[in-house]
Amino acid sequence: MTEVAVLTPDPADPSYAGQWPGVLDRLSEALATAGIRARPTPWTDHVENAHGLMDYPLVLPLIVWGYHRDHDRWMQACATWLEADAPLANPAEVLRWNSDKRYLARLAEKGVAIPPTIWTDHASPAVVEAAFAATGAEQLIVKPTVSGGAWRTLKVAAGDLLEQVLADAPVGGAMIQPFLPTIATQGETSLLFFGGELSHVVNKRPAHADEFRIQVQYGGQYQRLDQAPEGALDLAERTLAAIDEPLLYARIDMVPDTDGQWLLMEAELIEPDFYLGAAPEAGARFGRAVAGRLGL
Repeated sequence: MTEVAVLTPDPADPSYAGQWPGVLDRLSEALATAGIRARPTPWTDHVENAHGLMDYPLVLPLIVWGYHRDHDRWMQACATWLEADAPLANPAEVLRWNSDKRYLARLAEKGVAIPPTIWTDHASPAVVEAAFAATGAEQLIVKPTVSGGAWRTLKVAAGDLLEQVLADAPVGGAMIQPFLPTIATQGETSLLFFGGELSHVVNKRPAHADEFRIQVQYGGQYQRLDQAPEGALDLAERTLAAIDEPLLYARIDMVPDTDGQWLLMEAELIEPDFYLGAAPEAGARFGRAVAGRLGL
């Protein structure tokens, strides 16, 4: 049986100890359908040299949770893997740039629709106040450019005491966007691609009207859709064409604005949740995509 490496969290970080083994089990089951065995190894064991990865025909960085809180080491690891030409899927250079959401600005320059975004090196009260004035929005979302799982992501309303609300604001680079009310009514839709082909579509909605985060830890509700909503596949395909990289997998997250135009929220190319709980049949499709990459 062919064995591939699956990169997992730093063993010294207890944050995900109760969660990632279950994700690994689901990935292992998916790969096993194609006769492939998953061998877990912490990504932090391979920061300074890639020797421990070079004997594998493929390395999947699918559970590198926590890299956003250790970003300098993550960037060092990506440079190490790139220099060694380690068999990463997706490529090490993609793992590097995709870890900072400033890539959205580059995709926007290539014609991919994203929400109006203000980029800043520091989300100070003055910067946020200026963002309210510039956008005319009643509510803003403030989040780090290097983040994961809605970490340090805030919703700020006009008239809030900014010094108080921003106590947990991002440290360092941040992005500020008008809050899209369609999150509450239509949720966020994710299109999952394996081997360049659309695998499945999942809609994610917040737990209640006052919640804007759709992650499971905040009560998000996930539902598999039979097909992509009108216009969604077009945005996803334009996004992938703008990225133009040999991607084994991709998750394209989007939200419609109040006029129904789809806007790209994120192209997750590092460690996307494939939502196999909502779409269990997709596991076998991922297994086949990996087998195809390996030439099996």
